[in-house]
Amino acid sequence: MTAFSDGEINAKIGESVRGADCYVLQPTCPPVNDNVMELLIMIDALRRASAMRITALMPYFGYARQDRKNRSRAPITAKLVANLIHRAGADRVVSIDLHAGQIQGFFDIPVDHLSAINIMSEYYRTRFDPKDIVIISPDVGGVARASRMAEDLRAPLAIIDKRRPQPNVAEVMNIIGDVEGKVAIMVDDMIDTAGSITQGAEKLNEAGAKQVYACCTHAILSGPAIKRLADSALHEVLITNTIPLPESKKISKIHTLSIAPYIAEAIIAIHENVSVSKLF
Repeated sequence: MTAFSDGEINAKIGESVRGADCYVLQPTCPPVNDNVMELLIMIDALRRASAMRITALMPYFGYARQDRKNRSRAPITAKLVANLIHRAGADRVVSIDLHAGQIQGFFDIPVDHLSAINIMSEYYRTRFDPKDIVIISPDVGGVARASRMAEDLRAPLAIIDKRRPQPNVAEVMNIIGDVEGKVAIMVDDMIDTAGSITQGAEKLNEAGAKQVYACCTHAILSGPAIKRLADSALHEVLITNTIPLPESKKISKIHTLSIAPYIAEAIIAIHENVSVSKLF
């Protein structure tokens, strides 16, 4: 990928892909617009070079939070991006922990929706006795995700009830479930400004949790996120590398797991035309 002097993106495929099964790995993370355009241009270049099949590997799907019309005259940008990827020439999409599962239905091509929950569950299984932990959903909408980890670890589940007066501002209200004397592990799909997760940690401490951990698939970590995490009651924040973590955001509290082996397994399964469901 190169850029012209006016900022336009240019792609050049360095070898023949005629009749090839091609995979484009591109998380549409910040800078979101540049990464989305790079993905579309690469797909278009492969299609025009007569690739047999093109799979867009998007560990993180940008614009996923704009998945519904929640006010008058608002766009549904997640659907728009899905249309663009399809029209560019992609035959299939692979993504990890979409913000909302129904986004799969925005595409008119097959979507393999993988989850990093089993990777993170395995990490905690080697560190804690299931009898000592409680899995926490940071909001009602994330109960299904947290329930899966609770089931994997055979641990109880608790829920943080909160109100969100405006975007990126969360007000924690109360905890549904028993966390006293337990290691509390909050599970979310992403951490953006870290307001919800750090307020949740404080509330869990007040409720008697012995230690508080947090994990997420996508570490966006925008604005004051790093300072909030560093100053918080959290013992550790477990993330995956679906979004590259720059050196400036690496702090001792953050531990990163690689999803590369997971993506590799998905590529093998798709290439060999076998079921990908074993990875779900």
